[in-house]
Amino acid sequence: MSSNIFCLFLTFALFLQTSFGSDPLFHFCSNSGNFTTHSLYESNLKSLITFLSYTTPPTGFAMGSVGQYQNQKAYGLSLCRGDVSSSDCKTCVAEATTEIRKRCPYNKGAIIWYDNCFFKYLDADFAGHIDETNRFYMWNLRNVSDAATFNYKTKELLSQLAKEASEKPKMFATGEMKKLGASNNYTLYGLTQCTRDLSSVDCKKCLDDAISELPNCCDGKEGGRVVGGSCNFRYEIYPFVKHQNTTQQYVHHSKIISRKPQNVRQANLDNLTVPEAV
Repeated sequence: MSSNIFCLFLTFALFLQTSFGSDPLFHFCSNSGNFTTHSLYESNLKSLITFLSYTTPPTGFAMGSVGQYQNQKAYGLSLCRGDVSSSDCKTCVAEATTEIRKRCPYNKGAIIWYDNCFFKYLDADFAGHIDETNRFYMWNLRNVSDAATFNYKTKELLSQLAKEASEKPKMFATGEMKKLGASNNYTLYGLTQCTRDLSSVDCKKCLDDAISELPNCCDGKEGGRVVGGSCNFRYEIYPFVKHQNTTQQYVHHSKIISRKPQNVRQANLDNLTVPEAV
């Protein structure tokens, strides 16, 4: 995948968000090489997509490779968000695998993210390695009143969820902190997730590295995400997890310490998010 670091200027579109979304959050096309129509690599990639489309929905995760010859072998991975149903997972993976072929038709590697899933393929084996190349930010345009306190609480919650996700078989965790703000009038919600090919140690490392980007992406913002090819987190001041009754509650403490988007997916102006590649 491309390792170029770049900033993208703000353009956005507002529209109502569906359950799985008709457009991706973001995508990258690899510069590792191209293939030609009717080539052996294209045949292997098509077989890989079929395999992942079938095997991902039951558990929310699948990875594999197709091909006999190393220089024509296709490797892939698909992951659904840990709180989505198998039917929504199936729909999302089908959309992702179809759309990425349109956006990166002859690239030997690509990655595409949706709210409910993401799909990645490459002409090299990436299993068990943290993807440190593909990453983007999204954030809410609204600022909180007490940024220092809010930033601390956000990092505290996400760090707890990073540890929890790294210790779970699904490598997925959600949680909340109640009674935040000057009037104890709002709740902070968080989500962390890793791809399940990572070890527990690497999952924690991936999430910790993502959380360290908070000052760059989401300083004082009511919501934000750092999304990568191996892990991601999200936080908001409104519920966004589909099965909130499974969410862990955390007690907060009193200590205080003093980058072109593809699409903005939005249900109302108050929760506008802006994606930026890094």
